[in-house]
Amino acid sequence: MRSKLIFVLFFIVFGFLLLQIPVNTLEGSRVKFTLFDLFAPVSAAFLGTPLGIFSVVAMQAVNLLTHGFSGVDQTSILKLIATLRFLPMIFGVWMFAKKEGKLLVLPALSIIAFNLHPIGRTVWFYSLFWTIPFLMWPFRERSLVARSLASTFTAHAVGGAIWIWAFNLPANVWISLIPVVALERSIFALGISASYILTSNVLGILSARKLIPKSITFDKRYLLK
Repeated sequence: MRSKLIFVLFFIVFGFLLLQIPVNTLEGSRVKFTLFDLFAPVSAAFLGTPLGIFSVVAMQAVNLLTHGFSGVDQTSILKLIATLRFLPMIFGVWMFAKKEGKLLVLPALSIIAFNLHPIGRTVWFYSLFWTIPFLMWPFRERSLVARSLASTFTAHAVGGAIWIWAFNLPANVWISLIPVVALERSIFALGISASYILTSNVLGILSARKLIPKSITFDKRYLLK
């Protein structure tokens, strides 16, 4: 257990470092996506769901304690979203790690919540993005990219449902985001897949040298020969 906790601490420190490298800015705010968003979903696949989620929350908590709300618009609701921004990521982590079909309730509820909003109803087609986890589910065990797409679009679904109710962005903004989301989430899915393969190979090397606890698992299918 002590060895595993040390390993979890390593994940937290590494995730915190990735949080410092921005990739993109969330539309309608100054909240930034970082390399953390490509790494975090795979953490539970190696550490187990409870420890994986704990490590993701810890990474965000350390980041907030270090930087506070620097770079975030100083209104109370934006502070709240900045603090709870990791919630969509937690659901993305959960979707990547688990094989339970009941998790599809997350994008389903997000679609419903989005379309219950007066503005969301006028751009209902935007929420079609969140049918992707349903489409990818039959292939998630055979395709790492399908698994990553299900994860990143689940996180996007939860975040989108929160965002429309929190900020009431006009319909033209959601429409303009459609090509951005398509490209951005495709890149995220490839990034998550690459992160999973890279981490699996690092763990494979450490495992061969007996430097990690046996309870840390990784998929040998993705080890480079």
